[in-house]
Amino acid sequence: MKKKIYFDYAATTPLDSSVLKKMMPYLENKFGNASSIHKFGQETSEAIDGARTKVAKFLNCKPTEIIFTGSASESDNLAIRGVIKAIRRKKQAGEKTQVITTKIEHKAVLEVFKDLEREGVKVVYLPVGPDGLINIDDLRAEITPETDLISVMYANNEVGSIQAIKKIGKIIAEINKIEEHPIYFHTDAVQAANWLDLDVNSLGVHLLTLSGHKIYGPKGVGVLYIKEGTPIMPIILGGSHEWGLRAGTENVAGIVGMSEAISQIKHTKANTLEMLKLKDRLIKGVLNNVQGSKLNGPKKSEDQLPSIVNFSFLGVEGESLVIALDQEGFAVSTGSACTSTALMPSHVLIAMGLIDLDAHSSLRISLGKYTTMKEIDQFVKTLPKVVEKLRKISGR
Repeated sequence: MKKKIYFDYAATTPLDSSVLKKMMPYLENKFGNASSIHKFGQETSEAIDGARTKVAKFLNCKPTEIIFTGSASESDNLAIRGVIKAIRRKKQAGEKTQVITTKIEHKAVLEVFKDLEREGVKVVYLPVGPDGLINIDDLRAEITPETDLISVMYANNEVGSIQAIKKIGKIIAEINKIEEHPIYFHTDAVQAANWLDLDVNSLGVHLLTLSGHKIYGPKGVGVLYIKEGTPIMPIILGGSHEWGLRAGTENVAGIVGMSEAISQIKHTKANTLEMLKLKDRLIKGVLNNVQGSKLNGPKKSEDQLPSIVNFSFLGVEGESLVIALDQEGFAVSTGSACTSTALMPSHVLIAMGLIDLDAHSSLRISLGKYTTMKEIDQFVKTLPKVVEKLRKISGR
């Protein structure tokens, strides 16, 4: 049986052994409900407080500005729907609500906005260029006195494009200084956490989303940073947990694991340079050895994550390529999503200007802290044979 090589870190990361070690007591002996006033409850309550402090230190904010949720998707939903719900409740009859986002957001953001559109909220979807980046001037042009919320993903999960969050934050801060009606700024930083600066004061955001399982932590836990003074209402009711913003008994083990994973993140040039070497070897190996291959996403290194690469292969269907590579021992993913009715091309790649055929032939390779140069070389050696075989089958 072939050794399995994992190249899908953008989908999920393996649980770090040291993170699991920190979690284990809360899966075995320290099982109390954090809302209980006896010793068992106090023990887990203190663990949550400690975890909150760790996350706050990482984001450079107050512990009271940290909310633990069940996932990044829930955090995105709470950030967007919770803020709009609070703002609309204060508005006078007839006052309109406008929000701004991009066409390449994660579905956890896009689907919320689509739902809000059905409720009468005006949503502006900013276009992106072939590099997967928005034009800041486009953003400026769409801001009106009715704009309540702007949500822009920090780093894209399919092509790794990094948006100018700090610039956007400064624009919003300048507007908020002179306008009576404030604009609130949210960013989904799930993919950015391992590589980019997440100092919320430097970024100028009011809300920021994180996920446990994208940073070598557990699944089933997320974080939402909410700047003090930001209007927001809960979307899950039933208790006073998390400052009254997220009802439900806390996932103590998950929260402890999330905070430990966050505390292990190191934004060092050495880490980035090492990952860039792997990425560069991969890109050159694929483009030089596979005819009809094309790199999707930003061309400048400063505009892209060091861990995500997206290719299109002429004459090859992406899903078939993923399956064929899996049979060869490589776990990768595609920009296409298989639904019950049709194989839909990636909305990210379509927004970047790719035609359906190229979007359907896409492959995302995402690297992580356990990726080695040997694994990259094995992949580059195997890929041309697999692509050639699939092209013969398809007759292209």
